[in-house]
Amino acid sequence: MPNQRRPSTLLAILGLAVLASTVPAYAQELPRVLIKTELGDIEAEVDTIHAPITAENFLRYVDLGFYRFGRFHRTVRPDNQPTDKVKIEVIQAGLDSLRVKDFPPIKLERTKVTGLKHKDGTLSMARDGPDTATSDFFICIGDQPSLDFGGKRNPDGQGFAAFGRVVLGMDVVRKIQTAPAQGQKLSPAVAILSIARK
Repeated sequence: MPNQRRPSTLLAILGLAVLASTVPAYAQELPRVLIKTELGDIEAEVDTIHAPITAENFLRYVDLGFYRFGRFHRTVRPDNQPTDKVKIEVIQAGLDSLRVKDFPPIKLERTKVTGLKHKDGTLSMARDGPDTATSDFFICIGDQPSLDFGGKRNPDGQGFAAFGRVVLGMDVVRKIQTAPAQGQKLSPAVAILSIARK
């Protein structure tokens, strides 16, 4: 009798093995990019699973080399936003607009949908109104819940589209944040040497 059950036991074991081999497909590795600046390197993970529209938009600019010769041009810190009721801390980067042009704006992926939050080191897209983000992105210094959906930083309450996080180089992010500035404009801007996938 035990010999009669052996084939079904083997099939069950094989079935479990096949099922187990498919699990890593769900635990997909997220792409990483290396942001090389004149003040040092920042490595970031891009969340193509939870924020696919925003992540793919950013990676399109990366893959085409559009951020080369771009710059971190803005720093927002407690001492340079005196009229803002809700204060934040971020640094913002963009393209060299004399060399390359933006693609059309993308749909806003709200944090209430993606589940991503504006935590320390989060990458997110700069925007004016909803559905206006193109290529400018920012990095959070410290947790910034006012930038999430329902946050008070923007009057429309829609928040910004978080799409990644810094995994190495927050010391460089802080160095950029504390660089000389006139108001919120970094002076001089911090050059981006390149952004490329790892």
